[in-house]
Amino acid sequence: MSLPPSTDRDLWISWDEYHSLIERLALAVHESGWKFDKIVCLARGGVRVGDVLSRIYDMPLGILATSSYREAAGTQQGQLDIAQFITITRGTLDGRVLLVDDMVDTGMTFNRVRDHLLSQFPAITEMKTAVLWWKGHSQATPDYYVDKLPTNPWIHQPFEDYDSIRPHQLEAWVRKGVRSK
Repeated sequence: MSLPPSTDRDLWISWDEYHSLIERLALAVHESGWKFDKIVCLARGGVRVGDVLSRIYDMPLGILATSSYREAAGTQQGQLDIAQFITITRGTLDGRVLLVDDMVDTGMTFNRVRDHLLSQFPAITEMKTAVLWWKGHSQATPDYYVDKLPTNPWIHQPFEDYDSIRPHQLEAWVRKGVRSK
């Protein structure tokens, strides 16, 4: 199924485009020459990005759960919740850390999480940030990004199909061969 055309208000992303963006982000970090020791991704949006970067760089991946887009079926930002604990595959959070998410929208989450990590983990010596999309109205500036979006569109990511499917609907959905738009 083909995607609707993207506009200034809506950006539609296919799985192929999504994976290409992650690869381009990995290259941008690599080409910068900056070396890091750990990757921390923000769940949920940054998990896929962090996973792929962790695999490409063969680096430990930490996951920090955050949540702020719960209002209006996930389309409005509300109060930010940051998990009390972080999971990481090796050791503790220290050294040079690459903080990864899918996008920086208003910048509220990025700024608060960055401050939170630096205060909770004093062994972090340096932190840089990486995202696929940087929206023009953001109050945060990522160190690495793939696309800057000055018109602040709503980004329709390919995995969002799963936001509206429930287990009792899955059999019919799979039988029809419905996949991301």
